[in-house]
Amino acid sequence: MDESSSLDALADTLTKLSANSYSADLHVQHICLAKSMDDKDQLLVALEMAVNYMATPDTIWLPLIDAKTAASDINTPEGALEVLGVYSKAESDYMSFSILQKHLAFLADRHEYFSGLEVEPDNLGELFSDDWTREAMSIVVSKGTGDISQSHVLWDQYYNWELEILEKASTDEKPRLVDVIEKILLARLQQPHANHQDTYQSYSSFTTAHKPASEYESLLISASKLRSRAIKAYEKREASEMALAAAGYSVDAYATYIAAEQRRRDPDYFILCGLYERGLAEASRRQFASELGAERAMQMFWVGYIDFVKSHGLSAEFWRRATRSAPGSGEVWARYIRFLEREQESEASKDEMDLDKNEDIEAAYTRALSTTLFTRGKNSDPEIDADQIVPLVLARAGAEKRAVEAGRADSDGLATLIKVVEDGIAMVRQASNSGDPRFRLEKFLSEFYLSLADVPDAAVQLWASTAAHYRSSWAAWVAYTDVLIRTDHHDLARKTFQDMSTKKLDYPEALWDAWHNFEHAHGSLSSLEEEISKITQARAQLETRRAREAEKAYAAAAAQYAEQQAASVAAVSMLATGATQGSAPVVSEAMDVDFSAPADTKEKRKAEEELPVTETSGGKKPRLETPPVSLKRDRENCTVFVADLPSEATEADLKALFKDANVKFTRMPETLVATVEFYDRDSVPAALTKDKKKIHETEISVHLAWRSTLYITNFPEKFDDTSIRDLFGQYGLIFDVRWPSKKFKATRRFCYLQYTSPSSAERALELHGRELEPDRAISVLISNPERKKERSDADANERELYVAGLSKFATKEDLRKVFETVSPFYVQWLVAKGGCFCQYGPIKEIRLAEDKSGQPKGFAFIDFESETDARAALAANNHELKNRRIAVTFTDSRVRARNKEGTAETGLGRRDDARNRSVRVRNIPSGTQEGLLHQLLEKHSLVKRTEIFAALNEAVVELENPAEAGKLLLRTEPIILGENVLQFSEEQAGPSRGQPAAPPPVTGGMFVPRVAGSRPRAGLGRARKSGFGATQTPSSSNAQPPERTGKKGQDDFRKMLG
Repeated sequence: MDESSSLDALADTLTKLSANSYSADLHVQHICLAKSMDDKDQLLVALEMAVNYMATPDTIWLPLIDAKTAASDINTPEGALEVLGVYSKAESDYMSFSILQKHLAFLADRHEYFSGLEVEPDNLGELFSDDWTREAMSIVVSKGTGDISQSHVLWDQYYNWELEILEKASTDEKPRLVDVIEKILLARLQQPHANHQDTYQSYSSFTTAHKPASEYESLLISASKLRSRAIKAYEKREASEMALAAAGYSVDAYATYIAAEQRRRDPDYFILCGLYERGLAEASRRQFASELGAERAMQMFWVGYIDFVKSHGLSAEFWRRATRSAPGSGEVWARYIRFLEREQESEASKDEMDLDKNEDIEAAYTRALSTTLFTRGKNSDPEIDADQIVPLVLARAGAEKRAVEAGRADSDGLATLIKVVEDGIAMVRQASNSGDPRFRLEKFLSEFYLSLADVPDAAVQLWASTAAHYRSSWAAWVAYTDVLIRTDHHDLARKTFQDMSTKKLDYPEALWDAWHNFEHAHGSLSSLEEEISKITQARAQLETRRAREAEKAYAAAAAQYAEQQAASVAAVSMLATGATQGSAPVVSEAMDVDFSAPADTKEKRKAEEELPVTETSGGKKPRLETPPVSLKRDRENCTVFVADLPSEATEADLKALFKDANVKFTRMPETLVATVEFYDRDSVPAALTKDKKKIHETEISVHLAWRSTLYITNFPEKFDDTSIRDLFGQYGLIFDVRWPSKKFKATRRFCYLQYTSPSSAERALELHGRELEPDRAISVLISNPERKKERSDADANERELYVAGLSKFATKEDLRKVFETVSPFYVQWLVAKGGCFCQYGPIKEIRLAEDKSGQPKGFAFIDFESETDARAALAANNHELKNRRIAVTFTDSRVRARNKEGTAETGLGRRDDARNRSVRVRNIPSGTQEGLLHQLLEKHSLVKRTEIFAALNEAVVELENPAEAGKLLLRTEPIILGENVLQFSEEQAGPSRGQPAAPPPVTGGMFVPRVAGSRPRAGLGRARKSGFGATQTPSSSNAQPPERTGKKGQDDFRKMLG
């Protein structure tokens, strides 16, 4: 951008800022333009403008502090105080360790400077004396104690300064300073923080150096008791702090952490306040980095923060921070106005109120509107959320109404109340096209007109204008007719019902029910029969129109599906033609690779079944008839979801609506829902027309189940079911979260999350692409069955290759050079050097297998971005890498690597080793997902694989090593899943892991050697001669137990061994 364009853009931004001075996006744009112009003066103006209007993060304040420090004469008391004022204002916005550390360094530097002057300035006074600096530093340090993971950075800086002062102190002054530092150390020991052991060691060293030796032990014991509670508090949250750091300190991670703290039986005030301060600071940094959703997260943090601390009393400074930080949050302003109302109502508080710090309600409301964040200038401007306007207006109007009722309002109180609400209604209607579908302001004003003001005609006019504005809203017209009935305008109500009964409303059935009830209560027999006749005609017209719309929608979906099927068939035909016409490269002495290994190699391979043969008309060649493939049931397209059911609804009610379907009810804490599965998708369009129908006078919602289901993948590895629910729960009520089994593939990381409404799923799509941790953007998609290929794990097995025969010196970069697409310049250089190259496509991930010592095992897994590239990469089979020829094949996720001749590191066979580190889990709740059990046990041990046997309510859990299995077996604290306490026992050898373990054989103490039949057979097809260790399998009819000639024990067995 040239200078002229930059100046034009700057002028345009300043013009927008003059009209909307509280927009963080505009301030960021202003600062970026100033930086691009390399104009320091303009940059300083932009920074100052931002901090004057709203709270800003340290990325804005730090350059301002540096500029103010450079511009002020800090060698004078006036200049130093001016800079300290900037620090104080910056720290009042958000917690920032960068600013706090800089502040401490400035205090220490100015203390050293003024203490070293031979002649002190006349106006210095106590400024920067030892006691003044100590108090100032302690205040700065206290602002960071809420961050239990980093507060030690500030405290260590302050403590080192105190030790320096002690060393320089005179002999007479040292005893007082020793007591001061001891109190500082003891106070610190009682605060939860990360390096509490270092603090305790510092106290021990300080006591050794400055306290009598006879008191050392008693002082250390006393200090140990003092710090025990703080240690426990930190240890309870250490895992949460680690998870927060692993998530990159994202606002979602903070929200999860805060929600977990609030669920505790007795939430810790110190911890939660610190968490809210940290979350607000992070949200502010991300807001000024233009991150999507950061502003909304900040508003939610402030609302939660206010609600949590209001019982402890809130200062005017706290409210100033809140409204400055979230000027566009109607909920924050509403809470502030109610706070002012409580202050004005309390006579005791009135006497104590500082009128200079507390503004009145009208001034606060005016200040909120002056931000222009609640008013929309033109229709071309972005829409404003009505849910932010309504709470603000209701808080202001409610305060005025209560003042009128209590006789505290002036003569203009009624007029003020009406004007506030009417202006608020206008703001809501101008803010967005949808307005407020709940009509909260209209209901408030209507009730005021009817009860307090006693002007019913005004209420009628209000609802008439509301119905005219929301022309297609049944709720607006029903509310209008209700007020007409209440004010005895029956004829007008009947005419309104008649006129609107055939109009296109969003839910006309509700209006018809209201008309029917009205005629029963206030009409005659003829008017009632006329109403029934007109509603019958209107209902028939509505059903015809809905059926026609459903038919069109189904036809469009069918056409789209047919087009997709035709495109896929054409693509397959092209691939088949290309494979036929092309010629595969011939590689001499190629390594044999199994491209499709059998699922189970334990049994002898059976002969292939012969296909039925039919002779052709010529009688020359038989034609093999392939048996028809059974069609897979299309559950995703045949299932509808029914929400908002009344609590008394039964299966018969839904059976009456949905014919020939399986109905399954689920009673949730908040509501009752049901899934309805049809046998074919042709029944679905008719079922969708039941949306907005009523069951027991309650309107239900019907939609395709997949429309409210999200496919979520690429989230952080630390995420579990609770993390997903906390992250996505903010967008709506969650019905279910389904996790994949990790029985065959431990790297699977995705889930399906279903809401009770499609609108919640659509709102949650804003999370798509958000980085929950660095370089890992979460993928959130609607689980449309027609678009499965867009899911990153839909064809995971077809995109993953298994590479074997690797040299122990092979690295990920070596594999990447072989398989990934390289630049043309590199190819030319490689060919010129006489080298060979392979390029197949972009690689998503390379996993090089290593043993416990970090040494490579000789194989790797490669995930490609596309299935086509993975198939092409199979040509790298037999490629020479590091003087070894590699084998390349698709990964068969259901085949375990078997080394029949090898043994595990424990010296046992592979199967025995797996059993040695496996645990059987009993008392599992019915319907438990393998993924959820895997997540639960991962919190206590290193889990490798989990397999559930639903018929037994049991599972087998394979852990990383026998030590982990032992830790799980010896665990004393119960592990609870649902309402069941899990029971753990050793995994016994048996014929099948899916069967109950057989009881141990009764041997009477005699040693029973391993059955010889379990040993490998000697040769192929050759019967072994009878001898020691051979077994003879008697027939079922003649089998007799061997006779025992005498009782033998361990001594006999030792003699046998010689």
